[in-house]
Amino acid sequence: MKKITHILLSLACVLTFASCQGFLDMAPTNQADSSTCLTSVHDAQVMLNGLIYKMSSSSYYGRNFMLYGDAKGGDMTIYTGGNPGDALYYFNHSASSSSYWSFWSTGYNCLLQANNIINNIKKMQNEATTENFDDILGQALTIRALIHFDLVRLYGKPYNMDKNSDGITVVTEQVDASAKLLRDPVEKAYTQILADLNEAAPLLSKSVARGYFNYYANQMLLGKVYQYMDNQSAALTCFENVINSGKYALYTPANWVASWSREFGSESILEIAIYPSEGDLGTGSLGCYYMRKGHINAANGNFNASKYWMDLMGENDVRWGIMAYGHYYGDTSQDPRIQARAAYGKDWCYKYAGSTTLAGDKGSSNFTAVNIKVFRLSEAYLLAAEAALGSNKAKAAEYLNAIAQRNPDYTPWTSATVNADAVYNEYRREFLCEGKLFFEACRLNKTITFEDNAYYGSTVSSRRGLTIDRSNNLCRLPVSIDEIHTNPGIQQNPGYSGTE
Repeated sequence: MKKITHILLSLACVLTFASCQGFLDMAPTNQADSSTCLTSVHDAQVMLNGLIYKMSSSSYYGRNFMLYGDAKGGDMTIYTGGNPGDALYYFNHSASSSSYWSFWSTGYNCLLQANNIINNIKKMQNEATTENFDDILGQALTIRALIHFDLVRLYGKPYNMDKNSDGITVVTEQVDASAKLLRDPVEKAYTQILADLNEAAPLLSKSVARGYFNYYANQMLLGKVYQYMDNQSAALTCFENVINSGKYALYTPANWVASWSREFGSESILEIAIYPSEGDLGTGSLGCYYMRKGHINAANGNFNASKYWMDLMGENDVRWGIMAYGHYYGDTSQDPRIQARAAYGKDWCYKYAGSTTLAGDKGSSNFTAVNIKVFRLSEAYLLAAEAALGSNKAKAAEYLNAIAQRNPDYTPWTSATVNADAVYNEYRREFLCEGKLFFEACRLNKTITFEDNAYYGSTVSSRRGLTIDRSNNLCRLPVSIDEIHTNPGIQQNPGYSGTE
């Protein structure tokens, strides 16, 4: 994955960028025909590298997509208002302000690149090429499914809420710059996602991949998609394909904290690589957004754990080891409100700094270039526990206990005691600051409660209260006014006027 920047420059013919004319206006930026750029497996690999690099941008997995899932999930709060990203926490979105439209434009740019790879490979296969493109094709199909899945969760209602409502525009082919396509139903997006994942699965390598998509990343995504569709039996099969493969191993309680200071650990099914010279956001990185403000000059201190999350944690839970105390802890000369908060518990998360000592994950002094963990084995266990609740509670308890033991004082779950809330709360303990909770809360139709007065309190937010659930239209992002001006027929999400 290294030196991708140079690769990107050499492949401008296929790595196009969204123009100001609209998200579907994605014609190549030079005179080369993009369909002629891929002539070998080497070309396809270079294009795949560029696509994964694009997914690591601040507009996607590099930061904002992760923030979206964290800031809105209720287990994070803010130190004070006015910081970058607080519109996510406040649900302060409109078509013209804080729309986070870069999710849409970056997502469709990445879809264009994935479609270039997929369609050019299939063209060469139809022409009886002797080169083996299977694994790269499988990766591109899985990536296309992931992007569609991420977009439909941002802009559409959950499948199990209203699969017939407006979702996103499903794009699998090159689209003319003059096209004015509308949004497809949520169900159509899921149909395409399933088709891509099932086509990709037999093509993919079953070896452990470092920074790439393999069969097990495909199965993790497929299992999550089935779970969003309330097909728990199919989801369990996918998660057990990962668990029973023997390719990955859970971190023991003794090495869980240290795992964050290593890249591509034993639990990592999929990491998107971030290197100091490629994709490192520096002071704009996830690590700086989440660490305690004032830890170093680069620390933003934008988001910290809420009391609701801290109250879930056992006193001796090993996962406290990746957390730090609040502002000026122990300094009684400081604001008593800060002291009270700091004394309450460790509320600043250092997963994306590598450790509370800023170790990074590559053995270097650059703690901001930390890989993004997309799928970990822990998630397979906890989602498998949920999926097994209705069919095999003993199995559900077994999977849940494998993660719950990170609190040495926990009482083991049994087939008589295991339940959905137990699984969900363990998921919350495990995945703080990993960009997941809001999406899971919406899927499960949870009411999310926010701690707006953590430090200095906050102004009235767009969500108009301390709770929200998926019935609130603010749980879907608006279509940007810029897109509406370009494509007036495109459907705006309910609750947004389209002109505000």
